[in-house]
Amino acid sequence: MSEFTVDPVIQKLTYQLADWPLSRLFLYNDSRYQWGLLVPRRPGAIEMCDLVPEDQAKLMAEIVKLSGLIRTLPGVEKLNVGNLGNMVPQLHVHVIGRRKGDPAWPGPAWGHSDPVPWPVPAEAPLSLAIAR
Repeated sequence: MSEFTVDPVIQKLTYQLADWPLSRLFLYNDSRYQWGLLVPRRPGAIEMCDLVPEDQAKLMAEIVKLSGLIRTLPGVEKLNVGNLGNMVPQLHVHVIGRRKGDPAWPGPAWGHSDPVPWPVPAEAPLSLAIAR
């Protein structure tokens, strides 16, 4: 079995926050959104069906946990949860806090426009919520 590594595109666009039981948790570095990213630490996983059933259940629990955290952050009115993988095949799940009138509303946030980085990612609301 190969060693777990995070795709370079994910590394470039994110700030690492924590390791949860299954996934590495990242802040997507775009200050216009409260945006988290979960990457299961399973080498070679591309689709959710590549995970064993126990890991599928863990991933769902982590999605729900992250959703609950993001839902409480400033300006969040709606959650978007997505697992696309068209540009980055490594299995990863986006949890995005949205609000009416955000730059991509009502369409999807990913691919809409270039990110506006957080001035200090460690001080982003999601980073602070995870650090508590």
